[in-house]
Amino acid sequence: MVMGSRLGEGSGPGGEGGAERRAATGDEWVITPVGAGLLRGALEVERTALGVLPHRLPARARAQFPDQYLGMVEAQPSGVRLVFRTRATAVELDVLPTKIVYEGTSSTPQRLYDLLVDGRLTRQATATGGHVHTIDMPTRSVAIRPGAPGTVRFGGLPGGEKGVEIWLPHTEMTELIAVRTDAPVEPAPDPGRRVWLHHGSSISHGANAESPTSIWPALAASRGGVELVNLGLGGNALLDPFTARAIRDTPADLISVKLGINLVNHDLMRLRGFSPAVHGFLDTIREGHPTTPLLVVSPILCPIHEDTPGPTAPDLDAAELRFVALGDPADRATGRLTLNVIRDELARITALRAADDPNLHYLDGRSLYGEPDFAELPLPDRVHPDTAGHRRIGEHFAESVFCDGGPFARR
Repeated sequence: MVMGSRLGEGSGPGGEGGAERRAATGDEWVITPVGAGLLRGALEVERTALGVLPHRLPARARAQFPDQYLGMVEAQPSGVRLVFRTRATAVELDVLPTKIVYEGTSSTPQRLYDLLVDGRLTRQATATGGHVHTIDMPTRSVAIRPGAPGTVRFGGLPGGEKGVEIWLPHTEMTELIAVRTDAPVEPAPDPGRRVWLHHGSSISHGANAESPTSIWPALAASRGGVELVNLGLGGNALLDPFTARAIRDTPADLISVKLGINLVNHDLMRLRGFSPAVHGFLDTIREGHPTTPLLVVSPILCPIHEDTPGPTAPDLDAAELRFVALGDPADRATGRLTLNVIRDELARITALRAADDPNLHYLDGRSLYGEPDFAELPLPDRVHPDTAGHRRIGEHFAESVFCDGGPFARR
């Protein structure tokens, strides 16, 4: 993808107000309600009072969520994009965002919307307004401040018939109200590419990447020429049965599951529970995808947890958000999980199963981001890569997995 000029922040009220404002200046606009026909990367679309809310897990899974935090994470549209064809040179998108703020930080982040024209990143913009959810990290309690809709504006697009994609902010819940353009919009035809469904932690979700197309799964999908369905769930790659069932029931040509770091972060289980839970997770996926190429990916390098168990907690003495490991390395002897323990067990499990499942593969996450990468591109908060780190992981994944002879090579 090639970056074009970046627009300023979106502003002003959403809904019909934007159309009325433009109509008053004599411009003619086409208003297109947002529906499932314009969306890719979402498993379900919920109708709301104003428009629609994309979901990355189905209602059946959402009914089993253990806490409000997972509900917010699942509704953050990482990998979700509007896709259509049009001759429009100006596009406006009315949205009601829900912005996430962490207790103790001083500002509300402005998340980017990426607009691609025929696959090339051409414009970026933000939306003002919206709800604000303030999260207390130690307790995960959430304080809610309601807000109003806003409008994201993209102008100066090239003329002529073209494919347009608007990738939604990957860490900001986004209620979609309407698309407004200066020429008609029609849904884009099926591109005929293979569908890659990926599940992972906050790193797969896109934590610390600056824009939705700079998260590593989006970069890898672009290089691999596949359609992405991203089930990266920040803090919640926890071998949950409802997630396995969602993967089982979702059409896909390629599946990968990146497992391990969140289990350490939460200090959720011991080795005795981890091993059968991995088997059960893979068994469930195979019920719906018995021969689909399935790749198990272990954690990338994370020095604070290579040999030290969790839980993970914010470093309260640091000036910026950083994390520390609270576990005792000696507790590995009692079955507490570290990243090295998890990698060894995932490698053992996949080798055992691959004897009867030739389409099951294993990838050590340190081949995506290991010691040399950490030396060059350290983890700013000690857990998550920055944008350059996401680029490195995406490049390594594409080179290892989509290449000739790789697990996801076209056959």
